[in-house]
Amino acid sequence: MAVFGMVSAVSGFIKIRYLLDKAVIDNMVFRCHYRITTAILFTCCIIVTANNLIGDPISCINDGSIPMHVINTFCWITYTFTIPGQQHRQIGTDVAGPGLGNEYGQEKRYHSYYQWVPFVLFAQGLMFYIPHWIWKNMEDNKIRMITDGLRGMVSVPDDYRRERQDRILKYIESSLNTHNGYSFAYYICELLNFVNVIVNIFMVDKFLGGAFMSYGTDVVKFSNMDQDKRFDPMIEIFPRLTKCTFRKFGPSGSLQKHDTLCVLALNILNEKIYIFLWFWFIILATISGVAVLYSLMVIMMPTTRETIIKRSYRSGQRKEIACLVRRLEIGDFLILHFLSQNLSTRSYYDMLQQLCSRLGTSRTPSAPSTLEMNPISHPIYPPVQNFAGGKETET
Repeated sequence: MAVFGMVSAVSGFIKIRYLLDKAVIDNMVFRCHYRITTAILFTCCIIVTANNLIGDPISCINDGSIPMHVINTFCWITYTFTIPGQQHRQIGTDVAGPGLGNEYGQEKRYHSYYQWVPFVLFAQGLMFYIPHWIWKNMEDNKIRMITDGLRGMVSVPDDYRRERQDRILKYIESSLNTHNGYSFAYYICELLNFVNVIVNIFMVDKFLGGAFMSYGTDVVKFSNMDQDKRFDPMIEIFPRLTKCTFRKFGPSGSLQKHDTLCVLALNILNEKIYIFLWFWFIILATISGVAVLYSLMVIMMPTTRETIIKRSYRSGQRKEIACLVRRLEIGDFLILHFLSQNLSTRSYYDMLQQLCSRLGTSRTPSAPSTLEMNPISHPIYPPVQNFAGGKETET
């Protein structure tokens, strides 16, 4: 019940709320970072710290000369190790367990990451929330104040709705072409999301000793191999049975070395957590990269913005929408896009229709045509003095 209570504490990250004071200021991919991913990482952090799920995270055995709590504490706060050269030998005849053979002259692989798994998961959760925190502070409740009174599914009187729509239209007209800094902050934070997930993949790979990059593919290959010949890659990265060396002085003052076997029950959870995170990070990196490319198309290609507006303003003529897009800069378009996510379909449709008519009638003067520049009749030139004959002649 304690674990359930702690997990429910982070459930607010993934709740879908329809509150009047909750304005939508991003897209679904953005929310996958700071809501879903942050909630997943915080939940995993709580799970690996809940010892009542698996008992003691480490349990070591020795010859009985050292108290159990001493050897358990020592091996937990220092490190344990396995022998990579003994990984694929026959268990029960050649070795006691995967990687638990004769260590003399063999390379050792030390494991101490299990001490830091909760801290790393918590730090990753914060990393995925930071871009949203930056954008939320730079956005400064602009969309919430603009759409105040029209958000959500609440029904409002027509007079009140038209008054609020007119207020939004006046704001857009008065602040036209002044929102580029606003859009720049949003797209930078969206790029930070993509960079953040890539950095997290490399960070976890470094944390697990370079084994995370191919972890998911190795597990998939393992599931398709023959039962008698396959070897679980999760046990190699997250061993459940390891060795630990404890040294102390004997009664005569000589140095004594005690080899112990330690059961890392916590790795049962760690291997499941990180195989899930591997697939989730790959999916998140893919959709985040697509979102960044889509935003580049929106910024660089006005036709993309026309298509987006046309999707929400179906009765609008293409020339009318194209004229509107030419009047709007990328910051103004982003404001309209967020308005479409916060207003009802009817309110946004009416507002966009009025905006097209208002901005269409207040176009900037265009350059005169060639017909306007041509003279209507031939000009009359002044007479030219004929100095030779002393008379004026007309040309």
